[in-house]
Amino acid sequence: MPRSNEERVLAVEAAGLFAAGRFQGCRLDAGDYLDYLFDPRNGHYLERGRAETDPAWKQVIPYVLLTHQGRLLAYERGQGAGEARLRAQASVGWGGHIRPEDASLFAPAGLASYRRAVERELAEELAWPEGARLSDRIVALLNDDSVAVGQVHIGIVHIWEMSGAQVEKRERQIVAPRWLALEQLRRPAMYQRLETWSRFCVDHWPDLQRQPGWQPG
Repeated sequence: MPRSNEERVLAVEAAGLFAAGRFQGCRLDAGDYLDYLFDPRNGHYLERGRAETDPAWKQVIPYVLLTHQGRLLAYERGQGAGEARLRAQASVGWGGHIRPEDASLFAPAGLASYRRAVERELAEELAWPEGARLSDRIVALLNDDSVAVGQVHIGIVHIWEMSGAQVEKRERQIVAPRWLALEQLRRPAMYQRLETWSRFCVDHWPDLQRQPGWQPG
């Protein structure tokens, strides 16, 4: 029996999610998969201990790319980062697990509830001036079955366009946040330190920028 105080996180069955075909890397034409993720029948809150070790499930992770004048906000995951398998790696993705207290993601207003969960995650990690975010759009999905942590997570890629570069970290485990241009992220010394989801985003950054953003059907 799971402990009553064990953290629970949102997940979907991998078999159902990949009924339209399994993919590796960054999926731009992700409409069918996103429809599945936001279907009220498919989301379940699992004990995190189970979800982290059972590849029959995919934990749903918003992966937000903050951009300003073509640059991405990168950082390093410190030793206090919640996902131990990603510590000491660099990243351009912001966000985290969705929990039951994020209100009913899979309710009639499912997408609106999900976006509120994303707001909560980013507000825990970063602070920015009021009105600094110009837009938010969902542009892709990320899947990486080549590593253990990727086998149990699916990433929903957002792009947040920011009006300025003034962003401050709120959590100690976020190390050295800075705005980097694509050519800086592609330099071997930096690229090799990126977690695999961030590599996928860097590899596809021009295409991601051109994506108009997914809308529910």
